[in-house]
This record gives sequence, C-alpha cells and structure tokens, in this order.
Amino acid sequence: MTKIRLHNSRTRKREDFIPLDPENVRMYVCGPTVYDRAHLGNARPVVVFDVLYRLLRHVYGQGHVTYVRNFTDVDDKINARAARMQADGDARPLNRIIRALTDETIDWYHADMDALGALRPNHEPRATQFITQMIAMIDGLIAKGHAYLAQGHVLFDVRSYPEYGALSGRSVDDMIAGARVEVAPYKRDPMDFVLWKPSSAEEPGWDSPWGHGRPGWHIECSAMSHELLGPSFDIHGGGIDLQFPHHENEIAQSCCAHEGAGFANYWLHNEMVQVEGKKMSKSLGNFFTVRDLLDTGAWGPVIRLVLLSTHYRKPMNWTQTKADSAKKTLSRWIKIVAEFDGQAIVPDRFLDILADDLNTPLAIAEMKSYAKKGNIAALIGSAQLLGISFSEVKLHLEVDKFLNDGSKLSRDLHEIVRDILLLRENARAERRFQDADDIRDKLQSVGIHIIDTPEGSSFEITKQFDPELFGKLKL
Repeated sequence: MTKIRLHNSRTRKREDFIPLDPENVRMYVCGPTVYDRAHLGNARPVVVFDVLYRLLRHVYGQGHVTYVRNFTDVDDKINARAARMQADGDARPLNRIIRALTDETIDWYHADMDALGALRPNHEPRATQFITQMIAMIDGLIAKGHAYLAQGHVLFDVRSYPEYGALSGRSVDDMIAGARVEVAPYKRDPMDFVLWKPSSAEEPGWDSPWGHGRPGWHIECSAMSHELLGPSFDIHGGGIDLQFPHHENEIAQSCCAHEGAGFANYWLHNEMVQVEGKKMSKSLGNFFTVRDLLDTGAWGPVIRLVLLSTHYRKPMNWTQTKADSAKKTLSRWIKIVAEFDGQAIVPDRFLDILADDLNTPLAIAEMKSYAKKGNIAALIGSAQLLGISFSEVKLHLEVDKFLNDGSKLSRDLHEIVRDILLLRENARAERRFQDADDIRDKLQSVGIHIIDTPEGSSFEITKQFDPELFGKLKL
C-alpha cells in the first residue's frame, strides 16, 4: 500500500499517515460561513482537501473514507447581512431572510465548487441541524468545570485546559499580548471564548438551560465532528487563518468534553492566497469571487490547476499570467488525449509524489513529462486523481472556439447550440436564473429561438439568424 506522509501542524513535522481504522478513514474540514459568494481564498482549501480526499479514496478504497465539511449557518456575520437586507427594504422577518440567505449561499457555493471539479463530501452538515448536540456538549463542559455562566453567556475557561496553545505554539499569555480578543467584563480571562450567547426575539435562537440563545462559532465544529466522525478521527483541515483561534478552541473544548479521546490526530493547514503579489482587498480592487472569475470566462479546470500549482503550505499568488499558462497547458493536453481509447493508469511515481504531503506542483510537472513523452494513459489517470476533467476542458475549448471565431467552427451549428443550451440548463439547475435568462436572450438576439417545455428546451434557427453576430456572442 502507498505510504502517505503529511505535515502535521500540531507536531510541526512530516509524519507517516496511519489511520485509526483503515476501513473508515475520517476527515473533517471547516467549511464556509454562508452569507456571501466564496472568494478565491475560500476555494483553496476546497481544492486542496479535495485532492487529499481523492488520494485517500485511491489508497484505501472509495467506500472507506468519510469526509465531512460543514456549513456555518448561524453566525453574527449572517445576522448582520440579513439586517442590512431588511434595512434596504426586505419586508420579511429577520429569521426568514436569514434562512433564504443561507439557502441561496449554499446553492451558490455548491455551484462554484462543482465548477472547480471538487467532489461533494460524504456529509455537509448545517450547524443549525446540530443545536441539540451543541447544548449537550456545553452542558458537559460546565459540569466538568471547563465552562461557566456569566451574564447570559456560557464561556470556556482556557486556563482549565493546560495544553491550550499547543497547536499554534504559543502560551495563553503570549496570545493575550499578541491577539485581538473580545474584551468583556464578565470574562474570567481575556482568552475565554463564547460557547453560548443570548439572542434577541428577532435573532436566531434556541431554548437552552442558560436561556434563549445561539451557539458560539467554535462549539459548532466540535459538535458536528463528534456526531459524524466520533470523539477521535484522523484528519482535521482548513486554512491557516483558522489555526488560531478557531482550531485551537476546537481542540480545547473537544478534548475536555471527551477526555482521553484526542480529537484529531493530524492537522493540515493551507496557506493564504494573494492576487498579483498583494493581499486580496476590496480597497485595492483585487478582491474577486470564484463566480467573478467564472463569469469573466475563466475555466473551472484552469482555476483548479493554478491553485494546485503552488504547494498548499506556501502562499499562493494568483496572476493572470499563471491563468493563461494553465489554459495553454490544458489546451495542449486535450489535443494529446483526444484520440485515446485505452485504459488510464496512475503511475507509482505520480502516486508517490502526491502522497508526499500533497506535492501538487511536482505532480503537475510529472504530468507535463507524460505529455511530452506521449504517455497518454498516465496523463489521463494522473489528471483524474488531481480532479482535472478532460471532458470539461474539451467543452470549454469548443465553446471558446465558437465564441471567438465563429467562421472556423469545427462542429455543426446545431451541436454547438445544444452545448450552449446545456450550459443554460446547468445554470438553471444551480439556480443561476439570471445567467440562464442571459443565455436565452443572447441566442434569440442573433435569430435562434428557444422553446422551453416541461420536457426540456429545444431551439429553431429563424430567418433572422445572423452567423456573424452568432460567432461574436459573449456568454
């Protein structure tokens, strides 16, 4: 069996990966707080841990890996966004706005991450589905002396857990000196963090032994991972920005709630994303979402290849040059594999490279060598393990060719329109109704009439069809 080695953030060294149970390898990754579109930095951990998920399934078997990634759907940021929507004229009660907002954002997230080729995890729990488990865990922490009630809040006592700070490598006193912490007069220690907080009548809330309220952020992941993976599991992942305080707090409350269990054995953290050498910032005009990139014509496989071109433990710099280069690479590869009808393989060398702490840059270099040598079976198999779909690349190439130079189309007009209608159907399935309407309107503007029926969509070429305008369409 292939030996997987991973850099464990908790021990700060690369270790052989030895699962607790090879028949059920378990991984938890912190998911998004659902109030807005996912930006490029949010996408990096999705792609990184999707590759790890694929690797684990390849090594241990598809049915022997359990992957959990949550949705945080109760949070002050969500409440604030809903309150702004209400102030802007949304007449619905706040809780109804919040539910609609989180539902829509989860749909957006699925559509965007699907476009990047990410597999859906085995479980995608919403925090609001596990409030009972959170209340039970908090109650247990109070009973064991690790948490206390103060002015309607329940707080975790960090001094009650001597190992607090081991993940980030700092003492509690160092953290107080160097971190931004919420100062509140009811805290015993500035580093104590909220497990439960009171809610107003308008805010999301649940009845608890400590009054009507809602959970703090950190307890959510501890409760969900325990419920779905047990008190001990193999891998916990996320962005480096979550290492402190979120992951530090998860460890403290989980280890205190389930003494002797150990929580997660391996901790993996991906580094941050920059854009053209600078931190993403709306003030700098270099902040964009995955949907922004997709809507401006970037291919999902291109975004994925760029994200994987830098090792996950190093900062990743998104540049247009890298995107252009990735597009050219994928375009070359699709020409190489076009006529292949044999069996794809994953060479041992490629597998060993990927198993060495997810060395995706070297893995991509190895794929380029397969392409150069004409080893098509290895190129296809390696691409599949990295989550790169050549069929998706082919579709993008065909649509790009149609959009950029309609006079040199290699396919029949009807086939191209059918592919465009497929993009429209995907947009409708993903609830991107405005995108779907735009595709319909643009096709009709050049003389292609769309007919929607309960059985699906069809089209007819009218006398007003203009092939020149059709070739210049931008969808």
